[in-house]
Amino acid sequence: MSKFVCICLSPTIQRTALFDYVQVNSVNRSKKYRMDASGKAVNSARVLNQLEPGCAVSVCPLGTENCLQFMKLAGRDGMQIVPVEISGRVRECWTLLDRTQGTTTELVTDETSDNFDFTAAQSEFLSVAEAEIEKCSAVLLAGSCPRYFSGRLPAVIAKMTADKGKVFMADYCGDSLTGTLALSVPDIIKINEAEFCSTFDFELFMPEENLRRAVAEKSRELNSIVVVTRGKKATFAADKGAAVEFQTENVRALNTTACGDSFSAGFLYEYVQTCSLIDALAKGTWCAARNAESVVPGSVKG
Repeated sequence: MSKFVCICLSPTIQRTALFDYVQVNSVNRSKKYRMDASGKAVNSARVLNQLEPGCAVSVCPLGTENCLQFMKLAGRDGMQIVPVEISGRVRECWTLLDRTQGTTTELVTDETSDNFDFTAAQSEFLSVAEAEIEKCSAVLLAGSCPRYFSGRLPAVIAKMTADKGKVFMADYCGDSLTGTLALSVPDIIKINEAEFCSTFDFELFMPEENLRRAVAEKSRELNSIVVVTRGKKATFAADKGAAVEFQTENVRALNTTACGDSFSAGFLYEYVQTCSLIDALAKGTWCAARNAESVVPGSVKG
């Protein structure tokens, strides 16, 4: 069994409410409501464990005020969380699903307060992450770096992973990604179209052929795999410059939250098994589609 470490720097308690119709400036009563341990890499870990039970752990900084609630929710799904306790609270998000309009609206609250010293917690987090990386086949680092940690943390973790000879997948963008590239190049970079363009200073909404070419050129430049998802439109990817276009599945979406996280999980799982870009794209696309059909954020089980 391949082992995966999913590093989630910004974990979340996700509250999902399903409505027949959401009307602004009115009382709205939900048809279904649930809470889940979430955050990009946590969502990916849930999917990985659904693909192969017990194959993934998630390393998370968890605020002491509601850490136990997060752990209880994760335990309900059979997820293995390696927590590093920090001051404050795990942030919370609300997802409003409108069945009639087919829309997903996400509301995100503030992160843990800046009124604490997180120096010791960051050192502990790096130590815990390193111990888990030693035991795994591949590492997925997904999501933004919170304000209370150093902006260099993703780059340090990426370099640590590369030095240990493990596969590293980066599902983040902007300064965190460019900072990572200054130290080491991830084996796989997966971001969406807007993130790709803003991170690498390409024109947003460029013609498809130009985008396809830009993805291939960036992949050749980095000598790595670059995957750019585009919602319902075909995914553009390249392996060391060799370009591939992969069509998405046409499904009736119920909840689009965590479709990208589910894609990342499926892609990394299959790539570690086969080293095939096409097979990995197929598995990632399948996972994203199944997630879209589910109320649960980060699930391929409906």
